[in-house]
Amino acid sequence: MGEEAACNMTLMPLKVPHFVLVHGIGGGSWCWYKIRCLMENSGYKVSCIDLKGSGIDRSDAKTILTFDEYNKPFTEFMSSLPNDEKVILVGHSAGGLSLTDATHKFGKKIRLAIYLGATMLKNGFCTEQDVKDGVPDLSEYGDVHELGFGLGPDQPPTSALIKKEFQRKIAYQLSPQEDSTLAAMLLRPGPIKALVSARFEEGMIDSDEVPRVYIRTTQDRVVKPEQQEEMVKRWPPAEVYVLESDHSPFFSAPFLLFGLLVKAAASVGIY
Repeated sequence: MGEEAACNMTLMPLKVPHFVLVHGIGGGSWCWYKIRCLMENSGYKVSCIDLKGSGIDRSDAKTILTFDEYNKPFTEFMSSLPNDEKVILVGHSAGGLSLTDATHKFGKKIRLAIYLGATMLKNGFCTEQDVKDGVPDLSEYGDVHELGFGLGPDQPPTSALIKKEFQRKIAYQLSPQEDSTLAAMLLRPGPIKALVSARFEEGMIDSDEVPRVYIRTTQDRVVKPEQQEEMVKRWPPAEVYVLESDHSPFFSAPFLLFGLLVKAAASVGIY
């Protein structure tokens, strides 16, 4: 190889890793503001998704009745990516369902799927065990939900939002007060009927071919540690990391979370 060719190869820019961040129920792309700032200041490319009825999407959650409808913004985003681009997905809480759906449909576009205190079920909610492991049980706190009835008052609820007086205690107990205040201003009802309808069929690529990492949130009062442990046991990822945080580590432990995301990305050879 000539000296000039070697020099040109040296000057070729490395492809910047592209992280795609997916929020949990009731949240929005705003949840990631600290992580996005840390990542972009470190030179990473970041995309944050608002699922239907979330963030700045003005759809009414109680009228969203299927998972495909709820997940459509993310599906459209993944479809729009060039076929030669591979992204790193990060899904928080119920956002894990979006990641799993993507591993079935867009596996060739995913370098790594990172589940952050998230629902990680290979085929979605197909069995009673799936529901036990993947659906938060907040009954110990009493009547904590404001419910929406999109199909009428005599039908099961179609949306839910944790009441303001319970939000900090349940989801943000270790987070800065200003972040739980921000969340109280921005949280919206989530389409619970649509979420529990999530079921996934294998696509062109086996979902097991997509590398997965699970980040356990040890002080989580929503997706409880025992639920996380059971999901990891039933569908083992390549790596499991542990983070001392509440359900919202993007608020309570942003620097530690950022470090784990970079570590996870490095494990699949992005550099």
